[in-house]
Amino acid sequence: MEPIQNVQKTLENSTNDDLHPPVLSKNAQKKLLKQQRFEANKLKKKAAIKEQKQRKAEQKHREWEEKLASISEEEKTKLIQSQRELKRERMEKASEEREKKIERLTRAKEEGQKIIIDLEFSDLMTPNEIHSLVQQIMYCYAVNGKSPLPGHLWLTGCSGDIETQLQRLPGFDKWMIEKESRSYVEALQDQKDNLVYLTADAETVLDELDPKQIYIIGGLVDRNRWKGLTKKKAQDQGIQTAKLPIGNYLKMSSSQVLTVNQVVEILLKFLETRDWKTSFFHVIPQRKRHEAEAEVGEQNEEDGSGESKKKCIEQSSTDEGNLST
Repeated sequence: MEPIQNVQKTLENSTNDDLHPPVLSKNAQKKLLKQQRFEANKLKKKAAIKEQKQRKAEQKHREWEEKLASISEEEKTKLIQSQRELKRERMEKASEEREKKIERLTRAKEEGQKIIIDLEFSDLMTPNEIHSLVQQIMYCYAVNGKSPLPGHLWLTGCSGDIETQLQRLPGFDKWMIEKESRSYVEALQDQKDNLVYLTADAETVLDELDPKQIYIIGGLVDRNRWKGLTKKKAQDQGIQTAKLPIGNYLKMSSSQVLTVNQVVEILLKFLETRDWKTSFFHVIPQRKRHEAEAEVGEQNEEDGSGESKKKCIEQSSTDEGNLST
C-alpha cells in the first residue's frame, strides 16, 4: 500500500476537521508569511556564504602563489613537501575515522537500538516542509554516524517526493541505513508488538529505552497544523505510543513538539549516557526551555551546538562522497 493510502486509511474515520487543516487565523497567516520570508532569506544567505567561501579560497591560492614566488627554490621545495605531509596525515586520519564509523554502524545493524523515521506524511506537507524534513534526515544520519553508540536507523514509507529529494543528497545510495518504500507495519509485521510510536500527545511516559522495542518518529514538519495525527495513526494501527519525559526535567517555553533530528539525537545521547536530563540539555536549545539549573544550560550554549550541527552535516556529506559506507 502506498504511503498516501496508509495515511488516508488511518484517517478515514476522522471528522472533516481532522482531515483538513483549519482555515488559518490572521496570527497563523502572519507566522506563515514570516516563515516564507525566513526561507527566502535563508537561500540568499546560503548563496552569500558560498560566494564568500569561493573568494576566501581564491585569496588563499593567491597568497600561496605569492609566498612561493618570494622564496628560494630550496625553501620552496621544503614548504611544498611540508604541505604534502600535512595533507597526507589529514587524509590518513579521515580514512581511519571512516573505518571506525563503518565498524560502529555495522555493529549497530546487528545489535543497535532500532529507530524508525515514518515518511508517510509527504502528501500533508508543502515542498519547503519536505525539503526541511530531508535536511533533518541528513543530520540524523550524520549524528548517528558520529555517535559512540549509534542506533539502527530505518526510513519507512520512503517514496515519492521525499525519496526523490533524498536521492539528490551526496552519497545517499551508500548510507548504512534501512530504506523501505513499504510502511513500518508491512516491513516489520512480525514485530508489531514491539513497535512504539513516539508522540508528544501520548499518555505513557518513556522511562527507559528497551533494546527489544522499535521506536517510531513521525516525519512530519509543522505538526501544530496536524495536532494529534501521529497518535491517532498509531491507535488505529494498534501500536503502542509513548512520549519523551521532557516535562520531568524541563519546562518548555513553547510546545514540546521537537524536530525529527532533535528526537533522534536525544535518543542517541540517552543510549550513550542513560541520563534523560543530560540528553535534553545537550540537544534542546536554551531559547526553547526554562531550565532548573542555569549553569547546565550555559554549558550547553557554550558547546556551540549550531556550529557543531553544521560541521557534522558537512563532514558526513564529505565522507559519503569519498567512501562507500
